[in-house]
Amino acid sequence: MGFFLLMDLKTVRNIGIIAHIDAGKTTTTERILFYTGKIHRIGEVDDATATMDWMEQEKERGITITSAVTSVFWKDHKINIIDTPGHIDFTAEVERSLRVLDGAVIIFSAVEGVEPQSETVWRQADKYHVPRIAYINKMDRLGANFYNVVENMKERFNTPPLVTQIPIGAEETFSGMVDLIKMKAIVWSNKQNEHAFEETEIPDNMKEKSNGMRHLMLEMLANYNNLILDKMLAGDEIGESELKAAIRESVVSYSLVPVFVGSSKKNKGIQHLLDGVNDYLPSPMERPPVEGQNPKTMEYAMRKPDVKSPFSALIYKIEIDKHFGKLAYIRVYSGTLEVKDQVVDATYDEKIRISKIFVMHSNKRLEVEKIEAGEICAIAGIRKSLTGSTLSDPKHLIILERPIFPEPVVSVSIEPKKRDDEEKLEEALSKLQEEDPTFKVLINPETGQKLISGMGELHIEILLDRLRREHNLEPRIGKPIVTYRETVRAVSTGDFELNRIMGQKSVFAYVKLKVEPNDKSVFQFENTLKKDVLPIEYAKPIEDGVKSAVSNGVVAGFPIINTKITLLEIKYDNQNSNENAFQFAASQAFKNALKHNDNYLLEPIMKLDVTVPDEFIGNVINDLNSRFAYVKGIDSESGRQVINSEVPLSEMFGYMNDLRTLTQGRGIYTMEFMQFREIPKEKLPKVKESLGIY
Repeated sequence: MGFFLLMDLKTVRNIGIIAHIDAGKTTTTERILFYTGKIHRIGEVDDATATMDWMEQEKERGITITSAVTSVFWKDHKINIIDTPGHIDFTAEVERSLRVLDGAVIIFSAVEGVEPQSETVWRQADKYHVPRIAYINKMDRLGANFYNVVENMKERFNTPPLVTQIPIGAEETFSGMVDLIKMKAIVWSNKQNEHAFEETEIPDNMKEKSNGMRHLMLEMLANYNNLILDKMLAGDEIGESELKAAIRESVVSYSLVPVFVGSSKKNKGIQHLLDGVNDYLPSPMERPPVEGQNPKTMEYAMRKPDVKSPFSALIYKIEIDKHFGKLAYIRVYSGTLEVKDQVVDATYDEKIRISKIFVMHSNKRLEVEKIEAGEICAIAGIRKSLTGSTLSDPKHLIILERPIFPEPVVSVSIEPKKRDDEEKLEEALSKLQEEDPTFKVLINPETGQKLISGMGELHIEILLDRLRREHNLEPRIGKPIVTYRETVRAVSTGDFELNRIMGQKSVFAYVKLKVEPNDKSVFQFENTLKKDVLPIEYAKPIEDGVKSAVSNGVVAGFPIINTKITLLEIKYDNQNSNENAFQFAASQAFKNALKHNDNYLLEPIMKLDVTVPDEFIGNVINDLNSRFAYVKGIDSESGRQVINSEVPLSEMFGYMNDLRTLTQGRGIYTMEFMQFREIPKEKLPKVKESLGIY
């Protein structure tokens, strides 16, 4: 049993490292581990030796696929770090991590600047109100331009960047940075020790630039801090501690984003980035209390980050372990948790006895006896719980807001090669679904064919590779197809009465529902009945019955979205009604309501950014037009053109090879899911034919 150091919450930081793919997240995390003494040799992504990329697929491909957590200590602070993937297919890992974090370091490449996935993770951080600092990496690379990236950030993000450091040199001449708070130069000039830096006076050729950038920094801070404003107007000296306090206040209030600079690969800037994490990102104590609902009384509930409060935690990740079964990664929001404690999964109403508590370092575990509010850990002993479940003190129940994940958009058919493998495949797919909330297994109601769905071709490819490696399965796989959605165009009602003998017992339940379009939410269930009309024990089964029916539409069996369902009426019998009866009646009432509505198909639309040399722009745009793409605009970037467009996913299979042909291998693209949209009339017959709808 390991010893776990319980910290003053004021000195704890829960942060994520997030960015576009190849911006240097894992390389940066590796340096953080080295400089904090967690590891004694720096691993590299290119050599497949990075600590946080522990999966075989991550080592082989040189990309991060799953989020990994670790803890480090820096200058009397404990920093819990989640390193996340940058590829859009694994955006769920970022989503669930941000849900439980108090702060984030968002990394940008000094060469590429703000890239599409940079914008996506920024929006995700906005969604969960996560304060952040920015780190402009790769200043040693050819084409590095710090000031261009800062301008990109101003143009594309609502929260203004606050430059706190500026680079000394760029590309091969990058040697350090000017700290605009201390007004000192920080340089790496020791050729015998690449890790050593010194603090010195600002070079003469950078004094004017540094003074100007500091004045801009102070002006921005003065817009949010009266002390800084008063001191600037009076011409008084502003102390380092006053500046840091003002910056910290602006970060915690989501007003500004401090910008740091460096080159992780060249070991420059990491120590000062860590100082920024301590100085500016909030502790759990500085975050608002978490809010939720008591599942029994349906009343509002709140938990403060206090060890004396009732225990509450959110499961943000599930991992199936061959030794311990289900491991749940949790963020503890209040109270304490000890081995052998009994808690309740308030989401699934299940009692849980905690058998193990682990503090994680990538895929390694340190077993501990106790964990407290504000911490991130893994636990064993759960059975039904899934990602998004709330663990709660049995006497003080609460359900916290769960992360919302994007819907999968690409499917392939799957079947076992051997009949003997059928049960084994079912079990393996079930485990993968438990771990990955964006991986779905569906049955085509028309053909009975089994489909697996994910966020993209790479996502599906990785999951199939895991079936081979971890479960020794080689299933037959079909070609990738689009996962469509269904919705309703009008308002309709439907009801269902269950009144029959089941076994030797009479069973009765009656449910009436209204179904209508709702563009503001994927799924909304509203109960208009008062507590004296609807017994509280039937409320959740009715909603669960509707949720189960929503997964199968009436057009082609695809999930139904953008729909509001309102409970209008129920009838029950004190002797013969039960929860299962109401769950079944609700699902049938919903299906009946759909039969009286105008149902139609939606297709996934992707945000596509294609970067090509100037001479290929015409060929690429012509090709996009042939794919039903809508070109929104073209941005010029030093000899390259970036085409911003929206395109149906169904037109994009195999696009990588086509783009290489069109641009002689010099074009690149990024693509992410944007929304589901009604299929155009001219395209609908072709889609219906492909789905076997006549």
